[in-house]
Amino acid sequence: MSLWRRLTGTDAREQIRLRARVARYFPIISWVPYYNRHLLSEDLVASIIVTLMVIPQALAYAILAGLPAITGLYASMLPLILYTIFGTSRTLAVGPMAIVSLMTAAALSPLFESGTPAYSQAAVTLAMLSGLILAVMGLLRLGFFANFLSHPVVSGLLTASGVLIAASQFASLIGIGGSGFTLIEQLTHLLTHLGGVHWPTLVLGVSALVFLLLMRRAGPWLQKLGLSAGTATFIVRLGPVIAVAITTLASWALHLPGLGVNVVGDIPAHLPPLSLPSFEPGLLRDLLLPAFLISVVGFIESVSLAQMLAARRRERISPDQELVGLGTANLAAAFTSGMPVTGSLSRTVINFDAGARTPAAGAFAALGVGLVILFLTSLIAYLPIATLAASIIVSAMTLVDLPGLRRTWHYSRSDFAAMLITILLTFVEGVEAGVMAGVGVSLALYLYRTSRPHTAEVGRLAGTEHFRNIQRHEAEVDDEIALLRIDESLYFANARYLEDTVYGLLADRENMKHLVLICSAVNLIDASALESLESINSRLKDSEVTLHLAEVKGPVMDMLGNSDFLEHLTGEAYLSTFAAWTDIRHRLDDERAALLKSTEASTEASKEAASETSKEASTEASEEAASEASEEAASEASEEASTGASEETATDAYADETPPATSPTRPSDR
Repeated sequence: MSLWRRLTGTDAREQIRLRARVARYFPIISWVPYYNRHLLSEDLVASIIVTLMVIPQALAYAILAGLPAITGLYASMLPLILYTIFGTSRTLAVGPMAIVSLMTAAALSPLFESGTPAYSQAAVTLAMLSGLILAVMGLLRLGFFANFLSHPVVSGLLTASGVLIAASQFASLIGIGGSGFTLIEQLTHLLTHLGGVHWPTLVLGVSALVFLLLMRRAGPWLQKLGLSAGTATFIVRLGPVIAVAITTLASWALHLPGLGVNVVGDIPAHLPPLSLPSFEPGLLRDLLLPAFLISVVGFIESVSLAQMLAARRRERISPDQELVGLGTANLAAAFTSGMPVTGSLSRTVINFDAGARTPAAGAFAALGVGLVILFLTSLIAYLPIATLAASIIVSAMTLVDLPGLRRTWHYSRSDFAAMLITILLTFVEGVEAGVMAGVGVSLALYLYRTSRPHTAEVGRLAGTEHFRNIQRHEAEVDDEIALLRIDESLYFANARYLEDTVYGLLADRENMKHLVLICSAVNLIDASALESLESINSRLKDSEVTLHLAEVKGPVMDMLGNSDFLEHLTGEAYLSTFAAWTDIRHRLDDERAALLKSTEASTEASKEAASETSKEASTEASEEAASEASEEAASEASEEASTGASEETATDAYADETPPATSPTRPSDR
């Protein structure tokens, strides 16, 4: 019987339901019931390796934050145990991190003097605020907030932070002390204090730096000596531990503190004391924004790394629960004299490569740190600060992503501009300004790109059901049909742009009778975009153009169903562009056939009418001709009659008026 069943006493089905509900808030439940000796052995080996790594890093990052070195070890204990309970990543190593330490120092230095009790209390207050912000964001499921920082912006921020962190440690490397949190301040301080170089510190620090740089490239050399790749990699990653051991031994043996070399000094050999953050309103107000920025940056780096490593093992993490896990870790640091923490890049990779299988490896590493604090702090007292500075420089330079800069420049100039703005502002104004600029630039780029969505008039590829941009492909088109593909969700920022695009198409296509909006890439239509669609539908109707939709996704169609838009739509909503194309083409063909038939019928009717009209005109002409002939005959007869009468009348008249003529002499008369 499993441990879970013994604890719950429920049947298998209820057990699964209960475990799912509990594991949602306590991810430890998802793996503890299956924990065994094999997993224990792998986690123990990984924890030993991580413990060796965390000690020099935790000390160094605490000093970078302006805090006592022991603070870094305190922050590497209870926070890891809390993350084991609430975190979802199997390999994420939580603790102090370079960029978070730099942001902590930048937030606290203007308020308090470094090394004072007030400074330390402000640090735990900052950790408390960061923990509360992360936990609340997790409970509200705001893990998506990480998407507001684009990858180029994050890469630019890390690159600039790496340079800042390295520059801040060069002063400690040569023994003149550091100052400032912008690149200009750091370089100015370094150049103006070169005359105060402490030579023993310089020799020790440069030696440690060169050793660490050589160790990073020692892998191939070690393999040539016959070591396996795994062993060589392990030795290379132990470089900081080896440097710490050698320089600490040299410091003790050569009495370097007596020569003025700064060392860590005495460390209390006890477990982290309980601490109480400050609740003074003014301090909370001053630290709220830095805490928010630290939370965002830490979460983005942690969840990105955790997702990448989880994918390699086909595991999954929950970004929302990661917020809760990191939040509880910071709250633990706030009440155990710690500092803000997050997932560490270098220690997480080492934890993964060392074979950690569950978050228990982090808890075992915390126990290892506790043992070091209790029994080995006397050895750490002689650790030179210059060695820690060298380890920070080498670690920070891994954040610089020059190939990413070149790749972004060639791929997208706008993304490169965002990256460059983030880098420059981080150099000039500090990490906080860089983070805010990065968020602002990311949002501005998103709004600009989505406010002018790509659209394409598409046509059908001959013999297929595929439709492509007619500007890129030879495709079949119809003068009376326009197929417009929209490649972005529709919301208030681009609603007007869609109207302008459609009206421009309407002006260019005089013969257009049907417009199909292809919505395959549309995941959202908000209220502003809905009004634009209604306006488009109405205006097209006035222009005797029918509006259709195609390939509308289910959730979007559900939203449209909550309005009366579909009822007023002059056309149809088709499942596919091909269905719209074929149906509308059939309609147009039917209309054209009907129009042709009507035209032919009209032509025949016109011909018949013309024929009848011609016959009628011919008949009328014949009748008119006959009538005219009759009239002419009558007229002639009348004229003849009139002429005869006239002649008779004239003869009679003549006879009456003329005297009787002498009768011709007849022969008998003569």
